[in-house]
Amino acid sequence: MPSTTNKALKEWAVAVDALERGKTIMLLRKGGIREEGNRFQVSQDRFLLYPTYEHQQPNLLKAEYAPQVTPVTSGWHPETVRIGSWAKITDILMVSEPRVLNALLPFHIWNAQFASTRFKWKPKQPLYVLLLRTYHLPSAAIISYRSEYGGCRSWIDLVETISLAGIVPVLDDTEYTHLVEQIEKIVNC
Repeated sequence: MPSTTNKALKEWAVAVDALERGKTIMLLRKGGIREEGNRFQVSQDRFLLYPTYEHQQPNLLKAEYAPQVTPVTSGWHPETVRIGSWAKITDILMVSEPRVLNALLPFHIWNAQFASTRFKWKPKQPLYVLLLRTYHLPSAAIISYRSEYGGCRSWIDLVETISLAGIVPVLDDTEYTHLVEQIEKIVNC
């Protein structure tokens, strides 16, 4: 494991919060508009979680998560960003059948409408299910927003390098392994 990094994955702030609280280990991805080849690609398997606010929509979240979101106008960003976690992808699963996606609903924060919409967008491309082992940083880093962090893309390089010394897993090994096994069983059925 590196001792520092500047590599980050952008994700809805509400999803980053759920990962940091151990409410999910899963992200669903197809890719941003500005992704290379207009599709999601895993360019890093270990990264900081960079919370974004643009495009968060309460109506696409389960009822318990929707109140955490305040919609913002297009192009809005905070002056500073809190980076409180680091993650590594332990599994990349691809889903191309709606029944499998429906069976995964208990394992993530989005509602059936979001999952269906994400699945139907670019229907010839599979939906990537990323299973993340998330770690808390010993103290959150507060960084300044920079224009190069904006835009509809998943991966960014922060100007700041953030220390990973003293990171602590959100879930213990047993909990994490159990969740991975449950999810893989559904996907591989």
